[in-house]
Amino acid sequence: MILKAREIASAVGGMVISGDPETVIKNITTDSRKIKGSDLFIPIIGERADGHSFVAKTLEAGAAASFTAYDMDKLNELNKGAVLIRVEDTKKALQDLGAYYRENYVKIPYIGVTGSVGKTTVREMIAAALSAGFKVYSTKGNANSQTGVPITVTETDPDAEIGVIEMGISEFGEMSRISRVVKCDMAVFTVIGVSHIGNLGSQDNIMREKLKICEGMKKDGVLLLNGDDELLSREDLYDFIPAAAVENGLKVYYYGTGEKSFVRAADIKENNGYAEYDLYIDGQKITHAELTVPGMHMLLNSLAAIAAAYFNGVDPEAAVKALKAFSSLDGRGRITEKNGITVINDAYNAAPQSMMAGLKVLDGLKNSGRKIAVLADMLELGPDEASYHREVGTYIATATKSISTVLLYGKLSSHIAEGIQAALDKHDGKEITVLHFDSLEALKQKIAEDVKPGDAILFKGSNSMKLGGLVTELFGD
Repeated sequence: MILKAREIASAVGGMVISGDPETVIKNITTDSRKIKGSDLFIPIIGERADGHSFVAKTLEAGAAASFTAYDMDKLNELNKGAVLIRVEDTKKALQDLGAYYRENYVKIPYIGVTGSVGKTTVREMIAAALSAGFKVYSTKGNANSQTGVPITVTETDPDAEIGVIEMGISEFGEMSRISRVVKCDMAVFTVIGVSHIGNLGSQDNIMREKLKICEGMKKDGVLLLNGDDELLSREDLYDFIPAAAVENGLKVYYYGTGEKSFVRAADIKENNGYAEYDLYIDGQKITHAELTVPGMHMLLNSLAAIAAAYFNGVDPEAAVKALKAFSSLDGRGRITEKNGITVINDAYNAAPQSMMAGLKVLDGLKNSGRKIAVLADMLELGPDEASYHREVGTYIATATKSISTVLLYGKLSSHIAEGIQAALDKHDGKEITVLHFDSLEALKQKIAEDVKPGDAILFKGSNSMKLGGLVTELFGD
């Protein structure tokens, strides 16, 4: 991005109240610690902190300019020559800037990726499949929120031919805001689960809010949905899609394993934990696909990627071949071996569906020792959070065959233990060792002392439970 301060001010309905309006801006940040050079700092006013308290520090660190919702007299510690752009609402101004940049400077197609779980993996798999025919730009890291998405848009590679933008939400109205920034040509859904149900209230609400991705979609857009998802494949789906999008020529296609899916997997086999299948498109067999990432849940992710590539003109056989180069992302199911111990780092985030998928991967490994699940709280699941955790415990006791040890951390995770015990009481003869820890340090000490070469260990929990850091401490990067 290369914009002058005066153009940015005009784009967001603001005003340069200090400094040189001709100042060139190349980067945008909401983090005062991440200054790249020629930055525009966006001070976000949050529940816990007001980013305006970092404006002076950020400008001193080399930022070129800052938005401000305040007048100069409230920022009197600043050098009066600092470039300040006065706006009414800094977060909205950031979104307006992203939308302006998309409309005026980014002419490539965008594919938006959303869903309750698996967004980042599907995003990267789509990028891999598209790479068979395009130079691809995709969201970096986890910048998928109403502040991250506008920045992602402004950072679009000018040489890219197509973009893949991850779009996550946790509250009402959020998707409407970011959909108008992205203005995607295609939207891909993973699943409708219960992540953030504490804020959104129900799965119907989650689906309705996520389908507002269509509000900003371009004319004749394409919506790719998981045909194996009970909610996304329901008969009254169109009651949840914004009517304006349908009137604007929206086309809906499914990927999955059922007959209604336009892009479909058949003759599915599991080969040592890896999925392989015959690929069908519009009823015609195309090729045989063999995945190089573990877990049968990756089958649907791969179909989403192939479908996205196909509808953008990439030869599906080339897309399947390109997917073979894809490997699991760190913190999202990546499997490594450290000192003879198999480590599954799936600790970036957690919901019931993704936790059970991770447990299935652990259960299917062919290691010589024990299978150990290290599980922490799943957060933002609302009033039924205890029930969701017990459901995971029931799954461990009844649907896995070889997980012998479960180490739990966090208040909510105690309900996983309840689910395990209740199910074991009904199944005589099966034994699972379950231990609960009140601190990460105690959990770390137990793992360090107890886990031996030949063992396989899964780490899974919500990101704020910090299991990812524990993986790094115990097993390195």
